Amino acid sequence: MKQKECCPSIPTILTLLCFVLGTVLSAGAQLKQTRRVLIINDLGIVSSPGFAEIDQAIFSSLQNSPYQIELYHESLQLTLFPDEASRRLFRESLIRKYSERKPDLIMAAGSASLKFIAESHETFIKESPIIFCTVLGEIPDQLKSGFHVTGVLGRLQPEETFKAALQLLPAIKHVVVVGGMGTFDQDWERVAKRAFQNYESKFDFTYLTDLTMPVLLERLRHLPSNTIVYHTAITQDAAGARFIDSVQSVPLVASAANAPVFVMDDVDLRAGTLGGALVNWADDARVAGDMAVQVLNGKRPEDIPIVNGANVYMFDWRALKHWGLRESDLPPGSVVLNRQFTLWEAYKLYIVGGLCLLLAQTTLIVGLLWQRARRRKTEAELRKSEQKFSKSFRQSPLAISIASTHEDRYMEVNETFEELTGWKSDEVAGRSQSEIKLWVDLEHRSAFLKQLLAEGNVRDLEIRIRRKDGQIRTTLGSAELIEVDGESCCLSVWADITERKQAEEDLASVSHKLIEAQEKERTRIARELHDDINQRMALLAVELEQLQQSNPSLDGEARRRMKTLVKHVSDIGKEVQAISHRLHSSKLEILGVVAACRSFCREVVERNKVIVDFSEEGTPRGVPHDVSLCLFRILQESLNNAIKHSGAQHFEVRLRGVSDEIQLSVRDRGVGFDTQSALSGHGLGLTSMRERASLVKGTISITSKPMAGTEISLRVPIAANRQLQAIS
Repeated sequence: MKQKECCPSIPTILTLLCFVLGTVLSAGAQLKQTRRVLIINDLGIVSSPGFAEIDQAIFSSLQNSPYQIELYHESLQLTLFPDEASRRLFRESLIRKYSERKPDLIMAAGSASLKFIAESHETFIKESPIIFCTVLGEIPDQLKSGFHVTGVLGRLQPEETFKAALQLLPAIKHVVVVGGMGTFDQDWERVAKRAFQNYESKFDFTYLTDLTMPVLLERLRHLPSNTIVYHTAITQDAAGARFIDSVQSVPLVASAANAPVFVMDDVDLRAGTLGGALVNWADDARVAGDMAVQVLNGKRPEDIPIVNGANVYMFDWRALKHWGLRESDLPPGSVVLNRQFTLWEAYKLYIVGGLCLLLAQTTLIVGLLWQRARRRKTEAELRKSEQKFSKSFRQSPLAISIASTHEDRYMEVNETFEELTGWKSDEVAGRSQSEIKLWVDLEHRSAFLKQLLAEGNVRDLEIRIRRKDGQIRTTLGSAELIEVDGESCCLSVWADITERKQAEEDLASVSHKLIEAQEKERTRIARELHDDINQRMALLAVELEQLQQSNPSLDGEARRRMKTLVKHVSDIGKEVQAISHRLHSSKLEILGVVAACRSFCREVVERNKVIVDFSEEGTPRGVPHDVSLCLFRILQESLNNAIKHSGAQHFEVRLRGVSDEIQLSVRDRGVGFDTQSALSGHGLGLTSMRERASLVKGTISITSKPMAGTEISLRVPIAANRQLQAIS
């Protein structure tokens, strides 16, 4: 009886375990559960930019899922391995990989991949939800029973493209259809032949689909007049040579053909092709990706209707101009890409401004020369010309001065100069700059005079001047050497930009304060996670272990569950500690930027199971704190973005010191992106990096090409930041 009184009963223990489990689950509620998604495509993202766009669009859509996505990629590689034996090996490999690692969702990108799934008898495939995204618009009969399937049916529309071609070129007599010998090519050629059957009695159709690439290109160079070319796909020619269709075959065909080239999908709209009613790979894939998110959230594929892809009339503006075609003849709603603006449309503000400045300078110079010539005639004409010149000179909205370069003395200034400097015309006439001390930086003035005398002019020079009352103003000016009565003079034109400079500095100050506040908040949160939450988790783990040890009568199942709870609590504590370190790196303050960057790269490798090559060379000691923090945060943002969006598994990080500056580069070989769209978009990542770089006088550059990866480079001067640190 005594022993029973000092040991809790089994119901009491179970009640306590439920309470502890609820606490742990509540603490870990924010940790995402993992869902496995397998994508099978026809050609692979390297062999086809179209499938690369599909993968990227699906990946972006899956980020909207509440789960941590574990993404797998497999490809039939039809271009390289079209035979049945290769498919059999692919099927066997797929079974070995995923029978014991069943996907939560399978996505088929391409008609061949969908057919492969339909012909599969593996249990894990038939039991998995299937989302497809195809371009040939056919669903295999096998999928109509026993599978959980929905998706997007893309449809090639050669007939609609041909109708648009007739609107643009009513005199068409000959149609040349080009294609290849690959398995992928033949499927697309069949679609074109079916579409053109109704027109073969009215037009001369020629199918060039069984030639070697050199022979095909030679034929295309000598087409008769009133001909159009319709490109299907060429991944393999008659000699067995293999090509990436949109990247290699399409440019070859477009450059060789002496007739307009129409295509079937948007990734082929390049290198001189004209366009047509095109499949949009990325748009269809985004719809399929949204379906995938619905399925992961619990919706059955059978309850999601199959939808048809939305083709779009798309044409290249440059090709329209090359063939002399009118944009007004395009089908309604057509999208015109690569429109080039005229010189006037693109640069009219600069042209007008430049002409105004040039006109002002020319007016002054011509006025001076005209004045001298007229003086030789009559005194009356001289006075008349002086009056005209004086009015233009004195009423100019820009501050203008004329000074002798030989004696460095002011000869004439206008009213705007008087307003800007506070010096009246009669106060500066005949006096030198050193007497009125107009320039704040004398070394700057010496460099200005040296350049003026050497080159004859100086453009867009930023000058800080001191007004007569001592106020400092910032101006933007230009100067040119002129001749007045045989004497070399400097004609200067200035504009006051003080308010604009102040606004720029205020904006930089606000950005600095925002980033500083962000860092303080990061530090506060990191400290609370480390000192409070993490300590509580450690204490909870200890109490659970003590509870287990103080109850030796627990049965095996209860003891196992207790151990599992202890491990869960410990894992949560480790993740809280990792989050704390990512928010605020103590190594950055204690060990410096090199050690902090190296440590972060190791954490990324462990957390994401990727490869990060980190190298460092010549980084100086005693790097200012602002520079260290800038380097570390931009490394964090760049590497996290690369892992999230590039689709790559291998990354390179380089940190080095060169000529009193520190250089950081983060590089991947993933799918790349459009840098202009990214910089002008609504995302804060790239904008934040640029703001951080500007605060330490650094420059950041982003280089990215489709399928060639991305590189982010940062250069920060050390000397300038040490001076700023000393001043602050």
